[in-house]
Amino acid sequence: MATITLSDILDDLRAADQALRKFEQRYWISSADFYELYSQGLLDDGQHREDFSEWAGYYKLKLKREAALEQLSRQRLEYLRSQATDETITLLPEEPVLELA
Repeated sequence: MATITLSDILDDLRAADQALRKFEQRYWISSADFYELYSQGLLDDGQHREDFSEWAGYYKLKLKREAALEQLSRQRLEYLRSQATDETITLLPEEPVLELA
C-alpha cells in the first residue's frame, strides 16, 4: 500500500492548478466544463489530441488530490477530537500521512 503526505498532495494540487490555468486561458473554458465535454466524447480532438489528453489528466489528478486532501483532513479532525481533553481542540503543525488503496 502506498502512502502520500500532505506536502505531496499540496504540491500536486499546485502543479495541476498551474497546468489547468494554462489550458483554460488557451481555450477560454473552465476545466470542469472541458472535462464534461471530453468525458462525453463531444470534442473534436484530432488537432488538439495531445492538449486535451494532458488537460484531462491534470484535471483527474486535481480531483484525486482534492479527495485525498478532504479524506486526510477528516481523519485528522477525528483524531484531534478524540484527543481533546475538554471542549478545546489542540491543533499543532505536523505532517499527516495518508495510506492510499
